[in-house]
Amino acid sequence: MPAISVILPVYQAEKTLERAVRSVREQTFSDWELLAVDDASTDSSGDMCERFAEADQRIRVFHQPSNAGVSAARNRGLREAAGEHIAFLDADDAFVPRTLETLWSLRREAGTDAAGCAHWNVSPSGAEEVEFLLPGGVYDAPMVRERLIRPLFGQRLRTPMFNGFLWRYLLSGQRVRETGLTFEGAYLEDELFLLEYFCGGGTLAVTEQPLYRYYQNPASATRHYMGSLAEELSRVMERKEALSARYGLDRDCPDWRNNANWANLLILIGNEYAHGNPKSMRERQRAVEALCRRPELARWQPAVLGPAPAPILKVNNFFRYRVLF
Repeated sequence: MPAISVILPVYQAEKTLERAVRSVREQTFSDWELLAVDDASTDSSGDMCERFAEADQRIRVFHQPSNAGVSAARNRGLREAAGEHIAFLDADDAFVPRTLETLWSLRREAGTDAAGCAHWNVSPSGAEEVEFLLPGGVYDAPMVRERLIRPLFGQRLRTPMFNGFLWRYLLSGQRVRETGLTFEGAYLEDELFLLEYFCGGGTLAVTEQPLYRYYQNPASATRHYMGSLAEELSRVMERKEALSARYGLDRDCPDWRNNANWANLLILIGNEYAHGNPKSMRERQRAVEALCRRPELARWQPAVLGPAPAPILKVNNFFRYRVLF
């Protein structure tokens, strides 16, 4: 059994895949397996994965018969993973050389269910900025509930945003298997996975060392129009309702529905003006007007905005919409 299984979903990644795989092969910690799941790529990504596997027996490759999305690819990786611990890597990102060694040692020494780290945000120009997870230290279950679950679950309008980046964590393979955790959907699937993992009482050790390089990609799928986004966000709300009922999260986050609905509105408006939307400008305007009239928004007002005058939502450079409470 390898100490760490690294799950790498791959789709149309021929330009960045070698960098990602090389960052695993160059780790100072050698007891790993890399599970590359090719999600029916039509470029050379699948062939590249096979070549990497031929060069290093610790690399295993799985080819999905059809493009099913990142959740299905990660779920395949989870089914195949043999490691004591589980880590995640995206095909356009990279580990730093001591990532696995640092997180493995941190979790072992602290005796926690997971270890987490800061990361580098790398812009297309090459500029780098550190984004921290939490202050370094060991977080027991009540502290995890307060410092991780609460902001991730219920405080979606506060800045800076607490991001649910899955690749910042080294998780217990045993815990994942025993709880039967899987991914679902094409949006916020990593955030929901982390909430499921930690809501059951998970503990966490954190280092402030940036151990992951997140390459911000203007061509990323999250920056393009998603026709099914409203349905995806409805699915996320359903999952959060189930989590709230199961773990009593309403007590900790009484305004979570309120804030989530307004955060969803902002996301949906942004999606209307994302690259690739085939609608005309007038059709987009009508779509935004319809979004602002949704009944769930009429019932709620974001607590962080309070009773101040109606906020102006800037939806593009040509016009603005006023949302009346």
